[in-house]
Amino acid sequence: MSQFAHVVGSRTYLFRDLRDLMAKATPARSGDYLAGVAAGSAEERVAAQMALAALPLATFLSEVVVPYESDEITRLIIDEHDAAAFARIRHLTVGDFRNWLLSDVVDAVALTSAAPGITPEMAAAVSKIMRIQDLVLVARKCRVVTAFRNTVGLAGTLSTRLQPNHPTDDASGIAASVLDGLLYGSGDAVIGINPATDNVPQVIKIVTMLDDIITRYGIPTQSCVLTHVTNTIAAIERGAPVDLVFQSIAGTEAANQSFGVNLALLDEARQAALSLKRGTAGDNVMYFETGQGSALSANANHGLDQQTCEARAYAVARKFKPLLVNTVVGFIGPEYLYDGKQIIRAGLEDHFCAKLLGLPMGCDVCYTNHAEADQNDMDVLLTMLGAAGCTFVMGIPGSDDIMLNYQTTSFHDALYARRVFGLRPAPEFDAWLRQMKIFTGDDYITLGAALPEPFRQALLGLS
Repeated sequence: MSQFAHVVGSRTYLFRDLRDLMAKATPARSGDYLAGVAAGSAEERVAAQMALAALPLATFLSEVVVPYESDEITRLIIDEHDAAAFARIRHLTVGDFRNWLLSDVVDAVALTSAAPGITPEMAAAVSKIMRIQDLVLVARKCRVVTAFRNTVGLAGTLSTRLQPNHPTDDASGIAASVLDGLLYGSGDAVIGINPATDNVPQVIKIVTMLDDIITRYGIPTQSCVLTHVTNTIAAIERGAPVDLVFQSIAGTEAANQSFGVNLALLDEARQAALSLKRGTAGDNVMYFETGQGSALSANANHGLDQQTCEARAYAVARKFKPLLVNTVVGFIGPEYLYDGKQIIRAGLEDHFCAKLLGLPMGCDVCYTNHAEADQNDMDVLLTMLGAAGCTFVMGIPGSDDIMLNYQTTSFHDALYARRVFGLRPAPEFDAWLRQMKIFTGDDYITLGAALPEPFRQALLGLS
């Protein structure tokens, strides 16, 4: 392995290899201290960032951070790297790459063209030497568009996942939350439920109920039950009306094994979903969630910092052409992201890296109740993500997930972000909202004054 060094005053800081350099250059967060890989001081962190900035991007193709022989994610990154797309930036250092990304000559077309040549480690490296405004500005220039029953990620849009979780999977409770969300314009990314009872019959029951709602009201959106991928495959085999296949993923083979998945299984699931041909606007059928700290919590981080591990998960997602990807940024807890400041930084890093790699990236702007964070911190992150062109955020009644017991963004929060930035839902969903008179007005989002008649009847049925 190589050794890297940087001199600060009369002191020389040595970094034993690329993995150590990347970890020491990472902005401070509790998970890296827990893993024992963080810089020992602010001065050491700056020295590592300076050494990293001088590193040629090509180094990441010759020196891997997780062994090629023992990790299928590393093999995926190296074997499927697009040398032609990389040619334009091959001569750059990490610092030069930052300057190139921020330059006025680099637009959405250039970033889309370069994305297949950028490895997750390159994206992680450049993010470590960027300020928050840099992360926002570059991510805003990235444009990633996907489609299933509607088109997600177009310029001028912000989509939402309507998350109507219920602690007992009660059908009336779920339906009431779905109705509430639709009346605030939520649900164009997906209506996605985390089941309280996670087995194949329950998955089939919930996905069938969601399909009935979508079909009955002609809603141009897609549903998903966030269960293990093997349950979804089994549900498809039993004839369930599955739209999207969900799976949590991580950035090392060992971490994915702890989730009970590998690349072959994910490919099997994607092929099963594609065989149903349920998409009307496109065939992006996968939905992935990630989160900084997942590899460390599985004792599968290989001595890497958590943000580099997170970026490597995006290589897994990219392979399967997903409709949606999101980082559940504050969900794992303060052991990994201690407070609001760390959560805000991590959310913007994750969004930037994923967009740079060509993914339709959203964010679950969230925190657990034992973190040093509050809803004001989430307002800051939501607003910054709105400025950065985030693909989608969560919509939950009152910001409080009563099944998973964490705090995230509400239907009102998503409406706020759309109004502040002049953003609309996916166009097909936006047209449906106006047809139903849920949204009115031509130039901005105004909620209709009256409850649509089909929903009034549904509400009477729930009472």
